[in-house]
Parts: sequence; structure tokens; C-alpha cells
Amino acid sequence: MTEESPKAIFYALAANLGIAVCKFAAAAFTGSGSMFAEAIHSTADCGNQLLLLFGLRQARRPATVLHPLGAGRAIYFYSLIVALLLFFVGGAFSVYEGIHRLLEHEPLSHAFVALAVLGISVVLETFSLMGAIREIRKQHPDKSMWRWFRETRESDLLVVAGEDIAALAGLAIAFVAVLLTMVTGNPMYDALGSIGVGVLLMVIAWLVAREVKSMLIGESASPEVRRAIEAHLRARSEIRSIINLITLQWGRHIVVAVQAEMIDYASGRAMVDAINVIEADLQAAFPQAKWVFFEPDVPRVK
Repeated sequence: MTEESPKAIFYALAANLGIAVCKFAAAAFTGSGSMFAEAIHSTADCGNQLLLLFGLRQARRPATVLHPLGAGRAIYFYSLIVALLLFFVGGAFSVYEGIHRLLEHEPLSHAFVALAVLGISVVLETFSLMGAIREIRKQHPDKSMWRWFRETRESDLLVVAGEDIAALAGLAIAFVAVLLTMVTGNPMYDALGSIGVGVLLMVIAWLVAREVKSMLIGESASPEVRRAIEAHLRARSEIRSIINLITLQWGRHIVVAVQAEMIDYASGRAMVDAINVIEADLQAAFPQAKWVFFEPDVPRVK
């Protein structure tokens, strides 16, 4: 895993700033509930991206006596906050706005303006999503998006990709809602569109929050990285057998704890020297393994 690259976050921030301005102007001009819900969503997304950038900055803080492994997992906390904001500020507010407009039967005017802004928003959100996908493919060219979503340990990129996917799907719902309202003259479709956007955002936010919660509790390194580390250790001539191997993702870094049976050495110092070589080689092969704890032991008889 590479060092933090906030490119995808900057892509998303730039796109959402432009989109939010366009949507608020269109919502005020047309009176569209779906458009207003989308404008609130885009504004919330801007704040979310700023939170993620702040979280990445916090994660780079050096180790201290209080936090001996550094603050790498701080990004998980901020990613969870973003997911909660996406749920409540984006999703719940959109549902509320839709219900309000459904009860009030507020009319929609100048629908063509709303449709044009939604079209522009689709282009900008696609630009943002493609930026996130490029970052994902750069590191995981062979994984499907769903598999990456379930196995990734990059909470910031997970949140950005989730937001972008939710935004594009929400724009599609809003476009259909506004189009149906324009064709039928019934503002109910616009209100239902706002509710649909809100429900979609809450579902995506829940899925993202579930994944980030797991990271916050403490996940191992991704399956392929753990397998590669285990294979690297098993190939060492100094090691007779691996008794236990624990990996823990710590932000962009990994904690590795190894319990292994060593071959026979003439002295304890010779074994210590061998272990030092193993640790150095492991960190050279896996630069993300910032901390390696190695314990020589013998298998316990059950």
C-alpha cells in the first residue's frame, strides 16, 4: 500500500464545489425539491472531503509515548464521521425535504434548467468517480470493484468512491423525477425523487460505515498481502515452521507479529542475528510493514 495520495479527494472536492453552486442556483430558480436535495447532498460532500483531508493530515502525526504506533488509524475515525454525515445530512435531510414537498404539493418551474444542471452534474461527478477509479486501479488492477470494496483497507478512498457512486445514482433518480414532473405536471414525482435520493444515500452511507467500522475495530492486512507475507516467511531457510502470524492494518502501514520455530543455532546471539536479518528483509519486501515483532518459540503440544 502506498503513502496517502489525496488526489481522488481533490478531484471529488473540485467537482462537488462546482456542482453545489449549480444545483443551488437551479433549485432557487425552479423550485425543485429533488434539485434542492441534490444541492444539500453536494454541499455535504464538500465538507466531507475537507474532513477526509484533515483526517489524512492527522494520520501523519508522529509516534508519541501516548500513541507509540502513531496516529495512522485516525483516518478511520474521520471516514466514519463522513459516512454518518452522508447518512444524516445528505440522506435523512433529502427524505425530509421530499416528504415536505409531497405534503405541500409545491410546483416545479423551468424544468429544463434543472435537467441541464443535472446533466452538467453527471459530467462533473463522472470526472470525480473516474479519478477515484484510477487511484483504485493503480494499486489493484485485477480486482473487481465489489471485491475491492469488501477487502480494501483504504477508508478515505472507500468513502470517496462510495460518495461518487451514490451521487451518480442520485443524479439519475433526480433526472427521472424532474423529467416525469415536467411531462405530467404532477409535482409528486419531484418529491418522490427527493425521497429516493435520500434513501439511496442512506443505504450507501450504511454500507460504507459498516466497512469503516470494521477497520476501526482492527482488521488484518488485506488477504493478498497477508498471504504474501506468510509465503515470504515460510520460504526463509532460518524458519522451521510458522506457529502464528498476526497482521494489523494501521492506516497506510501494517503491524506484523510473528511467532515461529527457528532452526538450531549455536548460540542465542546467532539466533538474534538471524531474526534481525529476517525482519530487515521482510520490511524491504513489504515497505508498508512498519512494525515487525518476531518471537522465536516451539510448537506447544496439545
